[in-house]
Amino acid sequence: MTDQNNGGADQHPRRRGQGELEAQVLTALRRATEPVNGAWVQESLGGDLAYTTVITILTRLHAKGVVNRARAGRSFQWTPATDEAGLAALRMRRVLDEEGDREAVLASFVTALSPGDERLLRDLLAQSAGEEED
Repeated sequence: MTDQNNGGADQHPRRRGQGELEAQVLTALRRATEPVNGAWVQESLGGDLAYTTVITILTRLHAKGVVNRARAGRSFQWTPATDEAGLAALRMRRVLDEEGDREAVLASFVTALSPGDERLLRDLLAQSAGEEED
């Protein structure tokens, strides 16, 4: 019998978003001590995702430059090329690239930062500028 107050939510698990799945796959790859195949990734995620879904996510991450793959027989062995912070930075760059007015987007982003985050960003930019001068 379905609980009408929750709309049957007990019958269907919550659907994960694309970004959440990508982060989970990347986390699984980072736990691996060597290159792994798609079946290993699927199993490490609990086995509740279809194998084809896992391969699709790995392929998308590869296209984004977030994971590496090497041919192993008829399939691939996968390794991470970046971590979760790198994946988040890639998403941020993609959003910025999709907007027409980069200056307005960056200005809006900076004004919405907390004072601590703004200070951290300034420090990172100063550090980056110092490295470019070397």
